[in-house]
Amino acid sequence: MWKQRQQRSPFKSTDTLIGHGGTLEGKVHCDTNLRVEGSFSGEIHCSGTVTVGEQGTVHASIVAEEIIIAGKVFGDITAERQILLLGNGQIYGNITSSALSIVEGGLLNGSVSMTEQPAQNKTGGLDIDTNRNKKNKRAPKQQGSREAG
Repeated sequence: MWKQRQQRSPFKSTDTLIGHGGTLEGKVHCDTNLRVEGSFSGEIHCSGTVTVGEQGTVHASIVAEEIIIAGKVFGDITAERQILLLGNGQIYGNITSSALSIVEGGLLNGSVSMTEQPAQNKTGGLDIDTNRNKKNKRAPKQQGSREAG
């Protein structure tokens, strides 16, 4: 009986919402997605996606996996994966991310720092065999030494 309760705990709870008309100040740490439709001031640390809706206003630093801005954000934001600034979104602060998309009409007033994305095995880039290149570089030297000797 106790084991059944422990097995249910790995499931994530529902998303967190700061609704339209709501005002919240402080620090928010969440393991799920967060949506802000009201007003928030402070700090946000989120393991999921942070979405600032069209009516949302955030005066905070935001650190999250992914950030989507349709409202106003005043503060520095950092995303592990990507930042999406929608057409009516506004960011007043510095951003750091491995991917950035700004839809026409989006406003960004601050600096951008791009980080490298982790290498993925399924990308279609060139596969360069460094051992083959080393062998080709050594081959002329070996032939030249055989002819001289």
